[in-house]
Amino acid sequence: MDLMRRSYYRIFLTVLCAVLFSAARSQSSYGPNDTIIVQTIIYQGDTISYRELSEVFVYLNLTPDQRRALKEWTRLRNAVYVTYPYAKKAGAVFNDISAHITNIPDKHKRRDYVKSREKELRSEFTKPLTDLSVYQGKVLMKLIARETGNTCYDIIRDYKGSFSAGFWQSVAWVFGSSLKQTYNGLTDDSQIESIVQDVRRMYGYY
Repeated sequence: MDLMRRSYYRIFLTVLCAVLFSAARSQSSYGPNDTIIVQTIIYQGDTISYRELSEVFVYLNLTPDQRRALKEWTRLRNAVYVTYPYAKKAGAVFNDISAHITNIPDKHKRRDYVKSREKELRSEFTKPLTDLSVYQGKVLMKLIARETGNTCYDIIRDYKGSFSAGFWQSVAWVFGSSLKQTYNGLTDDSQIESIVQDVRRMYGYY
């Protein structure tokens, strides 16, 4: 009889522990009045339940034209990401040169100053710029025009003379490009401008 009582007692304790453990686990989900606790927000004066849903990704089947446009935009974005830091630095140097030579009345001293800054540009940019593709070079010239307000042709003409500008314009033409590319971020170059703004935000350019 005592053996049977002990068996029932063990069963009773086992069931009791299971119930208490289950109640303890659900304690955080219920309030004192068995109300389920949920996140809420106040919307237009009303308190309503709130829950964040997992992200849902929707993929569409692109048309051939859409795929082509996406490919062209991706190529442009990559070119801007690569060349904008160079354009930013080169633009700062060119603008600084322009500010300095206006205060140098002597023609020979101006030429010597430009040559010294040209050495600075060559030492910093010759190697990375030779690794650019023709397409990236075109984008770089666009971005230099954006940073300086002058085309690459105008910059070369002002600092190296009309002959040098004409020669390098001929070289650019052979490669299907032009040193006379202008920049208009509101119309023709709006895509480039949008990507530039993303780059500026990402890397903290001012």
